[in-house]
Order: sequence, then structure tokens, then C-alpha cells
Amino acid sequence: MKILVTGGTGYIGSHTVVELQNAGHDVVVVDNLSNSNEISLKRVAKITGKDVEFHRIDIRDFDSLDELIGKNHFDCCIHFAGLKAVGESVSKPLDYYDNNICGTVALLRALNKHNCKNIIFSSSACVYGNPEIIPISEQCPKGACTNPYGQTKHFIEEIMTDLHKSDPDWNIVLLRYFNPIGAHQSGMIGEDPNGVPNNLMPYITQVAIGKRAELSVFGNDYDTHDGTGVRDYIHVVDLARGHVCALRAITDKCGLEIFNLGTGHGYSVLDVVHAFENANGVKIPYSLKPRRAGDVPVCYADSSKAQRVLGWHAEFNLEDMCRDSWNWQKNNPNGYSK
Repeated sequence: MKILVTGGTGYIGSHTVVELQNAGHDVVVVDNLSNSNEISLKRVAKITGKDVEFHRIDIRDFDSLDELIGKNHFDCCIHFAGLKAVGESVSKPLDYYDNNICGTVALLRALNKHNCKNIIFSSSACVYGNPEIIPISEQCPKGACTNPYGQTKHFIEEIMTDLHKSDPDWNIVLLRYFNPIGAHQSGMIGEDPNGVPNNLMPYITQVAIGKRAELSVFGNDYDTHDGTGVRDYIHVVDLARGHVCALRAITDKCGLEIFNLGTGHGYSVLDVVHAFENANGVKIPYSLKPRRAGDVPVCYADSSKAQRVLGWHAEFNLEDMCRDSWNWQKNNPNGYSK
């Protein structure tokens, strides 16, 4: 298949491009590079032995998308492009609504104009809010999102659902990710956050390499086995392979389908810290802080639908995730910057 990948230079996008190319698909990437680096695609080419066609385009730029999509005959679009920092979304909500929602609408209009009505969307488990069911299945009601970033995922899901209702020729797969960590086993591509990391694992690796003095653990009084919050951490390569499997649903003319992508296992913050120390022999100093507003105590997936329908399941364990995260960081102490 010929696949348009938006946001393909980013963390999850670049790993997915690797898996798509390894599966024999023809990939074209668009990205505005606002929070990523084109070097990632040069690394992808070294891993796969195949160059990646890249166009620097902001997805809000309908005319550029129109021209690119019009010149190609894409079979499907995998849509990652978007701003993604939870904390920043609280301080800059208009930027997030403009970029993520308006950009998605422009993309859908361009795809629709050229009759490419197949899309896989990078959504998030945050749409469940404080979940009513643990483990979380796709039948769990969506909850109140606690930040503008989560709201954009929720609204985009609603937009795509309404689009499918208006035109059943669309095939739309909504992939609700849990917590991706890890890096490609080669150590050549990985997570390269701008500024202070928003997520647990890159913060841990920056402490491990000496960029930060200690890890702040927010909340130690949750109703969990050690008092810290529990999440479903999934290896980014497993997540990337989930997108390749999701193409089966597109090929089968799925209509609109929702799939959770997680391991089905919950690990606390301190579980991850101790697993990282054990896997890599590196001590991670940490201090306990008060809870952060909006954090839920426990969140992990029931991904049995993805296994049943797509033939997908997570293969890597927590130790693998910790080992590969550290392999990336120690070999790239400044990320993609030299």
C-alpha cells in the first residue's frame, strides 16, 4: 500500500515508518518539524535500507496537502501530526485546538477531495478520563478529559465519527494508545522531547545520564500497591506494529473501528523506576511530591479486541522497554542534536 504518514518524523511516527517499510509498504511523510527532527528519517533509512520521501508541510496548509495528495494515489493515511504536551496545552489551549483540530479538518478535506477515504488516527487512552472500568475496554464510556490536549483527541474522534456517519465509504480506525516508552533496538531512533520531558521514561533517562538531578514522583497516596500511580506502559515498537496490523481492518473495509493498544498490565511509577535500575544497573534518585491535578490512580488496557480482530499483541516486557530506552539515551545524550 502507498501510505501518507502525517507527523512521521516524531517519536511514534518514525518507529511506525520503520515497521511500515519493513512490511513492504510505500511511505510518504509530511511534518512541519515543530516538535521533531528530520534526522529521524535519515536514521529510519539506515535501519530499513530504504529512503523515506519527506515533505515539510503543516497539516493546516490545505493547499499544500491538496497538491501532494492530488499527485499521489494514497491507499491510506496514518495521522500522527499534532501538538502533544499536556502541560503546555493547559497554558496554550488555542494553539492546541488550532493545530490539532483545524489541522485534522484540513487533512480530512484534502483526503476526501481526492477520494482517499481510509485513515488510521493516533488517539489516546486519555479520552477515557477517570475510567469507569479497569481494565479499560473499548466499551468503557469516554470520560471528562482533564486538559486541552486530551480534549483535542476526544473532539477529533467525534469529528471522524460524524464524517463516517455522513459518508459510510470512509474506513476509519481510532487507535487509543496507552503509555508508549522504549526505543528501537538499534538505538538509532527514540523519544527526543523538547525541553523538560512531560512523560515518565524520558525524564528517568535524563536523570540516568546526568541531565537532571532527580525524578519527581507525583503522589504516593493512591490506592495502589505502593501508593504511586499505575499505568499501562507499551513498547513503542509494539505500538508501531499495531498500526501495520490496523491496515488489515482498512483492507477489510471496516467502517469505523476503535482499538486499544496496551499490554494489559499496570505498572506503578516506582515499578518502572526499579525495573529501569535492575535492567541497566543505573540508580535513579527520586523524591515524592504531592499529586498533580487531573492524574488518575490506575489506567491499564484490555486489548483483547486488537488481538482478536487485528491479530496484534504486545511482545515486549517492561525490562525490554527500560533497556531500549536507556540504549537510545546513552547513545544519543542530546537526542538528535549533535
